[in-house]
Amino acid sequence: MTGGSDGKRPVLALTPNSRVRVRSAGPEDQAIVSTGWFRGLVSIAGDNALAIELDGTEGDEKGRTRLVPIPAVLAIDLLEVAKPEEEKRSEPPQAAGYFR
Repeated sequence: MTGGSDGKRPVLALTPNSRVRVRSAGPEDQAIVSTGWFRGLVSIAGDNALAIELDGTEGDEKGRTRLVPIPAVLAIDLLEVAKPEEEKRSEPPQAAGYFR
């Protein structure tokens, strides 16, 4: 997140490797709480899900990846926002210039 003294709001983004707490719909009107690191979006049969690597704070197995379907998400707390990785673009090789 970035902020400045110019009065603009900080830019928020759910970036891979951010630490999050996700509350999602569970059985019998109970919420499932998943705390860990956001690893990205996964598509399953056309439906998207958040991939969360659990950190064990909610009694879940540390290191397990939980897929939370987007329609089941009730709330996402951004605990630590990771800086977005720079896209690695390979420049096309430059042909040797022909000069006279």
